[in-house]
Amino acid sequence: MSMAHRFLPKVTALLLAGCTTGGHASADPAITSPAHLSADRPGSPLTAPDDWWSGFRSAELSELIGRARSEGFDVAASEARVRRALAGTRIAGAALLPDLNANVAAEHSDGDPAFSIGLATRYELDLWGRNHASRRGALAMLDAAEHDRNAVALIVETETAAAWAATVAATERRAIAAHNLHAARRILGLVESRQRAGMANPLELGQQRALVASLEQRLAQIERERAFSRATLASLLGRVPQGFDVATTTLTGVGLPSFTPELPSAVLLRRPDIAAAERRLAAADADVALARAAMWPQITLRAGGLFESGRLPRLFDNPIYSLAFALTAPIFAGGRLAGERDYAVARREELWADYHGAIVAAFAEVEQALSHIDTLERETDAQTEALRQAEIAARLAESRYQAGAETLLVMLDAQRILYAAQEDALTLRQARIRAAIILYRSVGGRLPT
Repeated sequence: MSMAHRFLPKVTALLLAGCTTGGHASADPAITSPAHLSADRPGSPLTAPDDWWSGFRSAELSELIGRARSEGFDVAASEARVRRALAGTRIAGAALLPDLNANVAAEHSDGDPAFSIGLATRYELDLWGRNHASRRGALAMLDAAEHDRNAVALIVETETAAAWAATVAATERRAIAAHNLHAARRILGLVESRQRAGMANPLELGQQRALVASLEQRLAQIERERAFSRATLASLLGRVPQGFDVATTTLTGVGLPSFTPELPSAVLLRRPDIAAAERRLAAADADVALARAAMWPQITLRAGGLFESGRLPRLFDNPIYSLAFALTAPIFAGGRLAGERDYAVARREELWADYHGAIVAAFAEVEQALSHIDTLERETDAQTEALRQAEIAARLAESRYQAGAETLLVMLDAQRILYAAQEDALTLRQARIRAAIILYRSVGGRLPT
């Protein structure tokens, strides 16, 4: 049994146990960790560097991701949510401290001045942990907001990389289509010359013209696809698409990242969405404790001091102090408190299921990404040979047609096979890059700093 096989169930159990409380552990179902992932095979990709996009070896991509993180509106909104959660912790923590209020008054009536200063303080004894539970829940939600921010940043990074790759692929695809259209038009001129000389019939001429028209249609379709991906990329950067473009024109120089093996449990430790789900579950635990504490009496202490005088120098000569003790206990609330408790318990069960689902989904996504990369690599090996043979066949068919040793139909078939092989090669390379991006996202991508 590999180290990954032995270690993974333990890590999963620890993660799940860390978010349970004493009153709920027995009712929480357990997750059965998968026996293995494809990642256990030698050389499988599971390690992502902090700047995971550097594996593509593109300065432009690195710059665009940096701009998306600093200028994109999604990341800015997530930062604001973190600040809002931080303010929530200060609000919740204030209940643990006494309130202190002061009032100062000065009056002048019938020629006699009157001065007074009053101080009052109020403090709730947190015997049942209600206020502590409120602060604990607020702190957990702050953690969740920070993990959500990291999750949003990861999504922005990967979507930017995918949109950039799609735009570059469309640029390269456009160049291939333009080159093929130029070649088809050149051959069309040859067919027209042969037809005028009586060496080609109208059917051959019509077939070549149809091929030229289909390539023109394909070029227009590629232009539309490129405009769409370019607009998507611009929006991720917080920019309008007008005047925006990328400089890279081919995926040929873009690196395919190499990966090193690591324990599959890393998928649980890196993913910010799983960490956020765990912290929401912890906040739900605090909400349950808060709802239960609300059903018990509240004890409040109040103290105050009053200083009054008709002359300022004698203001503090005769102070009046007060100390009060108040006990407030719920007697009848029409089932509201019990309903709030049941609501909190049900919410916790919902979040527990969400947490389970996030962990299971993480395993599935990594497995799918690894399998996709593996099949794409095998497809690429086969397609590389298919492209090489298609190029040879197209050159031979054209030269034989020019020599009158082959029919136009054979040359047309060779052209179509070559064009399709060229597009397939580019499509597979783009798919391989996108598969790497998806794998980075599935393992948590860039580690939060």
